[in-house]
Amino acid sequence: MRWLVPDDRRRPAALRRFFAIEAQAVALPYNACLVASTAEGEVGAMLVLPPNKWRTPFSVEVRNSVGFGRVFGRRLGHAFGLLTIFEHKHIREPHYYVPFIGVRDGVRGEGVGSAMLKSLVDRCDVERTSAYLEATSPDSARLYRRHGFVTLDVVRPLGSPPIELMLRRPA
Repeated sequence: MRWLVPDDRRRPAALRRFFAIEAQAVALPYNACLVASTAEGEVGAMLVLPPNKWRTPFSVEVRNSVGFGRVFGRRLGHAFGLLTIFEHKHIREPHYYVPFIGVRDGVRGEGVGSAMLKSLVDRCDVERTSAYLEATSPDSARLYRRHGFVTLDVVRPLGSPPIELMLRRPA
């Protein structure tokens, strides 16, 4: 996201707007998202889309185009280009798709992301279904590998940092 919203001062508010759109319009209708909480409140979230529901509906893109414009500004073309490339490269077999997983700064490295991923991969194993995601950093890719994901491809669309397309088949 740093590549898409490079202004450090603008990024926190822009990302709050972006994830509100993504959660409300894309993921929450399927009731498959996970939130990690402690006594201090929410510390992480993972947006999950069920099998055969991974593609962002065009109606969602159109309905939220003004909001996406506010988030990405002059980089809106890059954001939609990235989405287009991801959709082109996306696997076509039934799978759970994790478009986003995030953990608050103060608790990164304490197992929050692992706990959310374990919940998903356990479900995938029971249902005999794969899981798919894009790792946007080397740290993320290492975390996903620990949970059985393997890299299918590495892409650098439109000059972005390397992004690993990763799949985990059921155990």
